[in-house]
Amino acid sequence: MHFFVHKNQLVNALQHVQKAVSSKTTIPILTGVKFDIGTKGLIITGSDSDISIQVLIPLVENGEEWVQLIIPGKIVIPAKYILEIVKKLPGEMIEFEVIDHFTIIIKSGSSEFRLNGFDAEEYPNLPQIIDEEEHVFTIPSDLLKMMIRQTQFAVSTIESRPILTGVLWNLENQVLKFTATDSHRLAVREATVESLTNLSFQNVVIPGRSLSELSKILDDTQTPVEIIVNENLILIKMNHVLFLSRLLDGTYPDTSRIIPDKYKTKIIIQTKELLESIERASLLAKDGKNIVKFTNIENLLIEVSSNSPEVGNVTDQLQVKNIEGEPVKISFNAKYMLDALRAIDSEEVQIEFTGALSPFVIKPIEHHRILQLILPVRTY
Repeated sequence: MHFFVHKNQLVNALQHVQKAVSSKTTIPILTGVKFDIGTKGLIITGSDSDISIQVLIPLVENGEEWVQLIIPGKIVIPAKYILEIVKKLPGEMIEFEVIDHFTIIIKSGSSEFRLNGFDAEEYPNLPQIIDEEEHVFTIPSDLLKMMIRQTQFAVSTIESRPILTGVLWNLENQVLKFTATDSHRLAVREATVESLTNLSFQNVVIPGRSLSELSKILDDTQTPVEIIVNENLILIKMNHVLFLSRLLDGTYPDTSRIIPDKYKTKIIIQTKELLESIERASLLAKDGKNIVKFTNIENLLIEVSSNSPEVGNVTDQLQVKNIEGEPVKISFNAKYMLDALRAIDSEEVQIEFTGALSPFVIKPIEHHRILQLILPVRTY
């Protein structure tokens, strides 16, 4: 195996695949990154068996030569060292050559490294997913990234209910719906996607960690991303990058039953003003359970407050745009409310309350594609 590769292209590829490499794996070869050079170009793979990321650096693209192939071959290189070595090499092109017993020589400018590699034949093959048009749907990269940001924060971090550590995906009638809950709050986001009209799936649950790593790879452009789902895997294809994740086993709970279909009080308020007010109130609540109270004290005026016996208390008054229904007095976890408000891309929000001890719903005014639900806290 012998080739030259452009440094910047290699750094970008390694930064992507490193996200799938775990130092805690029980399979020693998965602590490495697989290099496979052939006529397509250089294919680099990282995996921890739950997440696999593969990046292709083509030989030539848009008239630029990225890879110069001399002898094809494959090798697994320790992930712990390769990225830092490549970043610090002086030249624009980097030479890789494998000599006896999986020793890799890496040269650039006047620098030379020798690393002990692994036999690529021992590296697990990536699972194959049927790549047929009727199984594929597409979504712009920036929209997928936004949908992950607006839901993934609400997954559970407690392993006692593993299914809640993932985000539920449903697809029906070309509408993709994400749902996440940790049983104290709920985040829902919908979007229209491009697919054959009869393509649908239910109860596809993707680990929160997988989506967190995927969002770091997705770019903020409208480049179409292709997605294929099968029984236990999801494949996401974007510009020379393949992202593969296992799905979580089990049935996701029916969350539609906890979303109230009517309300006793409805408030319309500026998102930014409410966000900043809760941030101020939570400054004194952080030492305790981070509880903030929300009370409407007179028409179009609400009070946001928190009280910490050891520290002190804070009250903040806010003007609302509109309020209808019964007076409201409710307590909630400030972090949950801040997460929900930050996820809503709307200048104004509508908050619907159904009582001091019942879940309340936060929606954007501009559209109905996002819903955030929070369970209140009993404080009086």
